[in-house]
Amino acid sequence: VILNYARDLLVDEQAVVAAIESGKVRRYVSDFPNPLTAGHDKVILSPHLGASTSESEDNCAKMAVRQMMDYAENGNITNSVNYPACSLGKCTTAARIAICHKNVPKMISHFTTILADNNIAHMNNSSKGSFAYTLLDLDTMPEDCILEDLSKVPDVLRVRVIDPRRS
Repeated sequence: VILNYARDLLVDEQAVVAAIESGKVRRYVSDFPNPLTAGHDKVILSPHLGASTSESEDNCAKMAVRQMMDYAENGNITNSVNYPACSLGKCTTAARIAICHKNVPKMISHFTTILADNNIAHMNNSSKGSFAYTLLDLDTMPEDCILEDLSKVPDVLRVRVIDPRRS
C-alpha cells in the first residue's frame, strides 16, 4: 500500500498504476486525484486540504480576521485553542453579555439570579477543560451594578458588554 499525502509530483503515478495491475502494489491512497488514478478501483482518493499552500495561508489569515471581528463585534468564539466554541450569531438584542469564567458548577445559576429582573432572550454556555464562556442576550441594556455583580462572582475572569448599536 502506498500512501501519498505529500505532493502529486513525488510519485510516478503511471508506475504506481502499473505496479497495481501487476499485483506488486495492492492500493494507492492519495489526496491528489487526477485522470490516471481517479477511476481506478484500487485507488483511494480523499480531498486535499492544502494547509501549507500560499492560497490556504491567505485564506487562513482572512478567516482569522473574520473570527476576531466576530469576537470583537458579537462576542462569538470560533477555533480557539484555550476557549470553547460559543456563538449566538449576530447580536440583534439591546445588549449581549460575554462572560469568561472557570468551568465550575453553579455558574449559570449565579448569572441568571443576578439577571433575574432582566429578560434573557438567548443564552449559550460552552466549556473546554478548565474554562467556560457564557453569552447572554438581553432585551435591555444592563445597569452598571449588574455588571459589577457579575464580575464579583467567584471564578468569573472577565465580563464584557457588547452594544450592537456600536458595531
